[in-house]
Amino acid sequence: MPVLDAEPSPLPIDLATTALVIIDMQRDFLEPGGFGESLGNNVSLLAAAVPPTRALLDAARAAGLLVVHTREGHKPDLSDAPPAKRERGEPTVRIGEPGPMGRILIRGEPGHDIIPELAPRDGEPVIDKPGKGAFYATGLAGVLEARSVATLLVCGVTTEVCVHTTVREANDRGYRCVVVADACGSYIPAFHEAGLAMIKAQGGIFGWVSDSTSVIAALGAR
Repeated sequence: MPVLDAEPSPLPIDLATTALVIIDMQRDFLEPGGFGESLGNNVSLLAAAVPPTRALLDAARAAGLLVVHTREGHKPDLSDAPPAKRERGEPTVRIGEPGPMGRILIRGEPGHDIIPELAPRDGEPVIDKPGKGAFYATGLAGVLEARSVATLLVCGVTTEVCVHTTVREANDRGYRCVVVADACGSYIPAFHEAGLAMIKAQGGIFGWVSDSTSVIAALGAR
């Protein structure tokens, strides 16, 4: 069984019960001209996570791991978007309003798509989630249970929001989580660092933190 170089301690992982979960690598969040940039964010801070994520994705596929992709977004009629979420922010940049890549955070719009560099392959589950976490109001738990998954390798955007929420949800459900630091990103670097620190604090209160090079080495040791 390979041992992953991670913090706060090395972690033996059974690759037969490990899955890669890639969180919300969507056009509206990462691409120039998308919704994220229209809010004044520097999207290059998220773009830096794309090459490590691509390398990780290739290694996971080669090792035969289950790969799960998530997308945050809502039904066109907004029936799954609570008022508190719909009313957040300036009126012109709220969920469902016209954005640079279609209606903001609406399923089926161009901005909702995963970026081409990380496009899912046929057979890889794509979880459409209405919230920050990937377990809330989705079928993710069933997908993982069907494959007897016990360990999640988690990456994506943003570190302190959807990645962190998903890891916390998974931790409460008994999954061991490894956050792949360089394959995550945030518009606010200090939040990225704080998010990673919170994962591995107190002996790994929410999980472990590693990097793509170490994870790929462990995957290749199968």
